[in-house]
Amino acid sequence: MFPGTINKKQVALHLSGWLLLLAVWYFLRYEDFSSPGLAFRITLLKVADLAIMVYITNYLLLPKLLYRKKYLLFFLSYLGMIVASSLFKMKAIGVLMHHPDVFDIAGNLKARIYDNFLPHFFLVTAGAALKLWFDHNRMQKRMADLAREKAEAELHFLKSQINPHFLFNSLNAVYFLINKDNTDARKALHTFSDMLRFQLYGTGEDRISIEQEIAYLEDYIALQRLRLNENNRIAFHKSPGLTGYKLEPFLLLPLVENAFKHLSHFGPEQLNEISLDLSCRDGNLLFTVENTREAIAANGSAGGIGLANVQRRLQLLYPGKHRLLVDDQPDRFRIQMEIPV
Repeated sequence: MFPGTINKKQVALHLSGWLLLLAVWYFLRYEDFSSPGLAFRITLLKVADLAIMVYITNYLLLPKLLYRKKYLLFFLSYLGMIVASSLFKMKAIGVLMHHPDVFDIAGNLKARIYDNFLPHFFLVTAGAALKLWFDHNRMQKRMADLAREKAEAELHFLKSQINPHFLFNSLNAVYFLINKDNTDARKALHTFSDMLRFQLYGTGEDRISIEQEIAYLEDYIALQRLRLNENNRIAFHKSPGLTGYKLEPFLLLPLVENAFKHLSHFGPEQLNEISLDLSCRDGNLLFTVENTREAIAANGSAGGIGLANVQRRLQLLYPGKHRLLVDDQPDRFRIQMEIPV
């Protein structure tokens, strides 16, 4: 329930539990006091005091200290909270009973420890143990889910390799069937084979070098140029010194694919343009892609599933550390990605 968004069902469950404890506690002890009203006020104070300590322990001390292996600080904070809360509770009960010295610890330290400190310690510890048990079960379930998802992803990857392998072997055969004089076709097929080889064997790691990503983009652009006429201009600017950086495979490609997919089809009177700019600034990689588009196409989305997937990947890979800015104009579409490297 804490921290994060408030779950109304959990709030109701917690509140019901504390109210039940209040009712039982009052029923068992109300005869020990001079009046039912005083008994209720003191019982309410005790239950509220216990609830505050339980929530401080479970949602502050455990995640902030114990789970981060700050054991000594956790232990000292835990004991300090119990001592401070016990002293406050005894003082408050004395005020409610109009007898401030009723719980005076001077000369009666053992009784005060037995009646106040020890019950607090064991009750709050029981609440913490329950929270640890729930957290452990939640973590075990999450690990099991991750293991299952990983196994499913690996199986899907192995299945998806069957067709690319067949296609890759077929391309090698087709390459030798093309007339040797047709160098453009042979070069295009060779480039496509290199791209396919990279997809099969070059992306096994979580991250690849920026040089590999750039080489793949250049091969992709080269293939796209083959289907475009002279009325198209593709510019790919790379800042000097873009070496030694690592990033996730195919993180930039969807932006380039989107530009070619939604590129305008102007006649001879106007150029169809795609501009790509890749640079690094202050430890961040900036990639800007801009393409011309026809106004009639601006009524629809110039993004689609590809850009949505990129946004989702960025949220998972760089939570709170990335930017994806979209400038959607009637005749031009521009997107800029910024990620730490």
